[in-house]
Order: sequence, then structure tokens, then C-alpha cells
Amino acid sequence: MTTGPHPHTAILHPTTLITVAPTGAETSKDAFPALPTTIEELVDTAVRCEAAGAAMIHLHIRDAEHKPTLELSRLSEAVQAVRDNTTLVIQLSTGGSVHDPLELRIKVLDAEPDSCSLTLGTTNFGDDVFSNPWPFVCELYQLSRERAVVPEFELFDLGHVAALHRLLDTYGLPFGGRVHCDFVMGVPGGMPGTTDALVAGVQGLPLAVTSWSATGIGRTSLAVAYAALSKGGHLRVGMEDTLSFARGVSVSHNEELVARAAQLAELAQRPPMSTVEARDFLQVKAR
Repeated sequence: MTTGPHPHTAILHPTTLITVAPTGAETSKDAFPALPTTIEELVDTAVRCEAAGAAMIHLHIRDAEHKPTLELSRLSEAVQAVRDNTTLVIQLSTGGSVHDPLELRIKVLDAEPDSCSLTLGTTNFGDDVFSNPWPFVCELYQLSRERAVVPEFELFDLGHVAALHRLLDTYGLPFGGRVHCDFVMGVPGGMPGTTDALVAGVQGLPLAVTSWSATGIGRTSLAVAYAALSKGGHLRVGMEDTLSFARGVSVSHNEELVARAAQLAELAQRPPMSTVEARDFLQVKAR
């Protein structure tokens, strides 16, 4: 029986990895015109968010009609444009929208991102179902290693934490040797965005996990951010996850959410991680 503090909370990392998720696949441009959906808007977002303290960007891509797309040429164009204008770690979503077929989602890696999201299981997602069958999870994980893409394991529920144990026990460590997770909390159908839920998730992480971040959806965003910082974790913020900056105040630009996350990190005496540090921290491939 082990004693002492849990290995993932014993030592706080001196800096904070801030990821910005600027767009997502759920909100429409018509409903929220400030949402960055064009390549030009994504580049503007990336540049301003890097300056505000973000070190990684989690991208969902839209087509010319601002609808979610997994069209490879569009993904590649966005990755290259952000790479040409920033030093951010570029992470592409392999989740797409809840309506995208698995065979298209796995081809996202063809766009050669630095990192990709990898969700560990199926979950109810509001009125929809976010499908991640075990064979798909395994195939995507093995492909990420072949393509030298660092996965970020997205955990929407405690069952996904258990699945991470199973995946690592079966296939070993990912490309780069680091195991980074993100708790996505507050989705209707997933784990709640509470301190108690986050503590339970962190306590259950495999010993191989080297870092984790947390995302609070909607009104849970600040509560999750405070809990993550106090527990030794990192932060993901952005308009994919929340469209409100404060009660009655809408987000006007992702930069606002990143700047607030950076301020919280400074107050916690774990200032934002630089992009250079983040690349070493996650062991992403130089491209």
C-alpha cells in the first residue's frame, strides 16, 4: 500500500500550460458572430492568444459557409497558416462534430498537427451522442504514434480515466513519452464541473500521466480553473467551451479568456508557460 501524496499532486509545476479552444463545432456563426470561423479569424485569434499567454491551440475547422468540416485541404490550410504566424503548439480535434463519421475523424492526422485530441470513450453530449468506440480509440492511438503526433487524452467522465489505464497497459506510452490529459467537465451527459469531480478524476489517473489540464464548460469554467490550478493542473479556455465572460457579458474575443486564465495563473504563482517550454513539456515533434 502506498502512502504520502498522490504523485500527480505532490509537486506543482512552476508554470501553467494554457490551451485556447477558439471555435468548437457546436456554436453557429449566425448565433454568435464573434466566433472565429475563417482562416483569417483563426490566425488573428492565434496571434492574439499567444501574446496573451496561450501556448497551445485546439482547433476545429469550419468551411466557407461556417459549418464544421473535416475536409483535409481546409484542415491543412489552417494548420499551416497558424504555424506560419505563431509558435503555438497546434492541436487538431479528432472529435469533429458529433455527426462526423469515424473514418473522416481519423484522417485528421493527415494534416500533420503537432498534437491531436483523443477521447477515451463514448459519452452523451446534450441531446446527442459523442461516439468513441474502443476499436476506434485504439486505432487512432496507434496511428498517432506512427505519425509522431502527441495525443491529448480527453476525459469526459470517470469511466474514461479507467479506459486510459486500459489503453496504456495495452499499447504503452504515446509518441514523445509524455502522457497529457484534459478533463472536459460540465458537458450535459459527462462529469460535472465541480472540484469534487476533478479531485476524483485526478486521484484515478495512471501513474504514467505526466501532466493534465481541465476545461469547464459554460458557467463551470471559473470553478474548474480555480480547482485545476490549486490541484497542480493546467488550463484550457476558449469560446468552444464558454461564450460568457461574466454574468450578462458575452465573450468578444478568445483573447479575453486567455488573458484571464493567465492572470489566474500569475495569482497562483504558476505563470503561463511559453510556447518553447510547452514544446519541450509535451515533447512534440519539430515540424
